[in-house]
Amino acid sequence: MNRTRPRVVALAVLASAIVLLVLVAGPGLPLLSIADDPTQDRPADPSTEDTVGYVDGYWYDDELSVDRSDDATVSEDDLEAVVSRSMARVETIRGLTFEEDVSVDVISRQEYRTQNDTSIADPTADQRLQSNLRLEALFMADRETSAIDEQQSLYDGSVAGYYDPETDEIVVVSEDPDDPALDELTLGHELVHALQDQHHDLTSYERETQDQANAKNGLIEGDAVWVENRYETRCSEDWACTLPSTNSQGDQPEPNWGLYLTIFQPYDDGPDYVDAVLGEGDSRDWDALDGAYDDPPASSSEVIRPGEDREPRDVDVEDRSSENWTQHEIDGAVANDSLGEATMVSMFAADGLAGEESVIEADELLPDGPYGTIENIDYDHEVTDGWAGDELVTYVGENESIEESGYVWETEWESTTEAEQFLEGYLELLSLHGAEDVDGHRNTFAIEDEDGYPGAYYLENDGERVTIVRGPSAGAVSEIDAGSAPEGDDTLELDADAPDSGADDESGPDDSNANDGEPISGFGPTVAVVALLVATLAARLSR
Repeated sequence: MNRTRPRVVALAVLASAIVLLVLVAGPGLPLLSIADDPTQDRPADPSTEDTVGYVDGYWYDDELSVDRSDDATVSEDDLEAVVSRSMARVETIRGLTFEEDVSVDVISRQEYRTQNDTSIADPTADQRLQSNLRLEALFMADRETSAIDEQQSLYDGSVAGYYDPETDEIVVVSEDPDDPALDELTLGHELVHALQDQHHDLTSYERETQDQANAKNGLIEGDAVWVENRYETRCSEDWACTLPSTNSQGDQPEPNWGLYLTIFQPYDDGPDYVDAVLGEGDSRDWDALDGAYDDPPASSSEVIRPGEDREPRDVDVEDRSSENWTQHEIDGAVANDSLGEATMVSMFAADGLAGEESVIEADELLPDGPYGTIENIDYDHEVTDGWAGDELVTYVGENESIEESGYVWETEWESTTEAEQFLEGYLELLSLHGAEDVDGHRNTFAIEDEDGYPGAYYLENDGERVTIVRGPSAGAVSEIDAGSAPEGDDTLELDADAPDSGADDESGPDDSNANDGEPISGFGPTVAVVALLVATLAARLSR
């Protein structure tokens, strides 16, 4: 095997640079039978470099002594054999060979937490403020909640494993602190990332915005989950595998559902996207899938609806603020973001999973019911399906505090009808959080301090464009964006059927792009979070 290390570009990541690792197989996945294996006709003299399904002396279907272990504990002496066989299995399913070895370590969750606490750079005050501003704009974290801290808490209890492209190392996290067990499905998922990195250099993909992150991860994580699902099928049918008796992580607090849904979308829709690229039938177009890494999805909308070309429009918020307000900056650059359709769906649906009224109700998000697989989450909804582009720019006053802050969120839609659908959904969201009309200011609404997301909100509908401006007061809104919150009568109405206040004081953070303009990697030193609390989700929806 080629031992030369490829050039790796380091990723700058913060605590939020984490993506989900899904351990649930979707329904109806075709089995890759032995007859279809590229390794069916085995050469007499196989080589690691050139033979698919063979790595360092191990074939993909070899049996090992550790397969008979009740607890999937793998000793240091046996680990190399398990990893080599797992690499061969990933090759068999994916049709590519590894170019070099991959280092794998198995650690306990306690050890992971200790490492994670010291490995993530402490975010600056500007980065923390930006994280909170962004999540507050999405009604996912009120201003009493630290977005980064809550995300960190979520990851500490949920990381199943990660691949680090800086070191070419995989770490699998085990729940047993005394005898860490190796989950071969987690290992297989992370090995796909190592394989992708060796062939396509994962660090080369731009993830400067939330929507870019979800789009690129739709391909990258979709590929890994697609392989993992088939790996699991093979383990249940004809492969001996090292699998812990349970993947349970014990008692876990209920996650922040906005964060969960935003990060999880590439894992949910990505495998279908990969299926669409590969084509229908028994003959899969592997060249097309490999070629997709040269032309990855441009938006989360493309991943939600495979086959649609949804190149986002260029949305550029014009700075029309007064001298009392400035665009918030991180390291000298304006802190802007494109949130995308997947994040908007999460914004509209999160309250429903927390047991509150929501714009997208729980039964709409999970149309097949709470007891279907987690991959049945539906991110395609009328209120957001016309997304064409967006940009969120945050503003701060002289004190640069969360209390003296605001934003301009400009959204573009495919048609005037779809712009109106989003606008109606956003008005309903405001109503659910207790918004009321501001007298004397056209289309301006206010939420009181006790309702969690205080401030004045001005909405403007201009054909295919909907602009949202928020500030501490109607006067501040007009200073953040000149011309906003003008005097006059309303042309928009809040949802009259919504309750006076639907805010939840325990709402938590979201937006996996709380790294303030840095790319969301999913492959950096913090990475892959397991599909969280499926049982909790089912229990919540079945109340």
